[in-house]
Amino acid sequence: MQIGNYLSLLGGLALFLYGMQMMSDGLEEAAGNKMKKILEKLTSNRFLGIIVGAGITIVIQSSSATTVMAVGFVNSGMMTLRQAVWIIMGANIGTTVTGQLIALDVGLFAPLVAFLGVALIVFLKMPKVHHIGKIMAGLGILFIGMEMMSTSMNPLREAEWFVDIVKNFSNPLVGILVGAAFTAIIQSSSASVGILQALAVSGVISLPTAVYVLFGQNIGTCVTAVLASIGANKSAKRTTVIHLLFNVIGTLVFTILCMFTPLTSFMESVTADPAAQIANMHTVFNIVTTVLLIPFGGLLASAAVKILPDDKQTVSASELSIASLNAEYRIGGRTGLGAAAVHTDILRKEIEHMIYLAGENVNRCYQVIIDKDTSLLPVIEETEETLDSMNKEISQFVSRIISGDSGRGQNVASIEEYFLISGNAERIGDHAVNISDYIEVINRKSINFSEEARTEIIEMQLITKKAIDKVLNRDADSAEWLSKIAAMEQLIDDMTKTYREDHLDRMRKGLCSEEACVLFSELLTDFERIGDHVLNIAQSYSKIFVND
Repeated sequence: MQIGNYLSLLGGLALFLYGMQMMSDGLEEAAGNKMKKILEKLTSNRFLGIIVGAGITIVIQSSSATTVMAVGFVNSGMMTLRQAVWIIMGANIGTTVTGQLIALDVGLFAPLVAFLGVALIVFLKMPKVHHIGKIMAGLGILFIGMEMMSTSMNPLREAEWFVDIVKNFSNPLVGILVGAAFTAIIQSSSASVGILQALAVSGVISLPTAVYVLFGQNIGTCVTAVLASIGANKSAKRTTVIHLLFNVIGTLVFTILCMFTPLTSFMESVTADPAAQIANMHTVFNIVTTVLLIPFGGLLASAAVKILPDDKQTVSASELSIASLNAEYRIGGRTGLGAAAVHTDILRKEIEHMIYLAGENVNRCYQVIIDKDTSLLPVIEETEETLDSMNKEISQFVSRIISGDSGRGQNVASIEEYFLISGNAERIGDHAVNISDYIEVINRKSINFSEEARTEIIEMQLITKKAIDKVLNRDADSAEWLSKIAAMEQLIDDMTKTYREDHLDRMRKGLCSEEACVLFSELLTDFERIGDHVLNIAQSYSKIFVND
């Protein structure tokens, strides 16, 4: 095998992987958020779950993406562990479609398909047409890469060193380990199966040797979901255990069948095309494993619970969400529909928790002023540090999603609004700290507010708490909900104006000291700004409702 063959192999592999990613991205962009919404509305019917899991995987061309979605939904409580079982089974069936597409003998038309796809992207400006062009270009490039790999590997049939290596694949354990390791590295069973098909087409590997590598590839694809579950809750981790159990059980069953029955010979007799043989075995593996395990879906869920039992020590919601946000980007940089759908739900949950913490701090800061009680100051400071940390994590997280999710209009628009909400929540926390800091001056200078001023501070506390609670408890009618919050914000503005006038009147009557007057004026400014940020949050949420 000459240097040109190696270069051709690398170039073909690059085109193959790029074409697969391009086609997958095009399909995901065309699908928008529809796939996510289908999963969200999933019932507990096992057969419907399998169909939905298979259908979504066929559309987005990635069982890993579908499984990552399931992990995220289980983590956020939107899906039960048992529902995830059926989604995972369906995803394993759906992923076999890619291999069947590769097995089609359309290499002659691949350059034409790629050209038409690129032409749609370059010469037409409509986003929907761009999605179709991306799918076509990706499919064409995939087949061109496949052809290059197959051609470049032809000399390997006569290379003794490579033939000796491939012979070892006939050992079930070696074949399974090689398949699992390779798929874990490239994080795509569809791509690794395609490369195996290219080896078979070039005559380097036969089906009896390839089957064990194929089974290992099914195990290797679980790595993506495992990475996605890092930092998630126990239920999400159990979802990845179910995914792993499914493929390990299937591998054990089919390894025994291939060793002790004529299954491999039968699959060879069905078609003489090596690529089709591997595609068919891949399809049979996942369909048969699903059929065998359908009656035992509940047992799989129970086994996952036993493998990962509940901890005695619990983790706070904030810690869970922060860890989940960071973990999501350990999926190998993938930002397609599967990951993006999960990201949006984790982001929503994290930001709602952030607004709640900001609201709690606002309530505490007023209590500090009213009671002159400094015991709450450490809690306020600690919560403010948490809010700052959450805002920083969210900002980094959102920038990564947007940079990798360009072109997905609705999803990006919603995520940008979540970014704005995070900033407004953090600013509410800052104003809460400003208010609590006034206690230092109050205690040092022995400042006492008049009874009228104290009453007004209590009323500020009540209205801000009511407004923030309203933000967290959204009505079904978003227009009416936004109108109510806008009315509260206007009330805060009116109260600020009235209190300021009353404050000037008390100054004229000499009912408050100069220091008290300055502090009360500053407090009113923070009060009004909090109302502004609450309305900003509500307006962003309202836009998200429209996008969804």
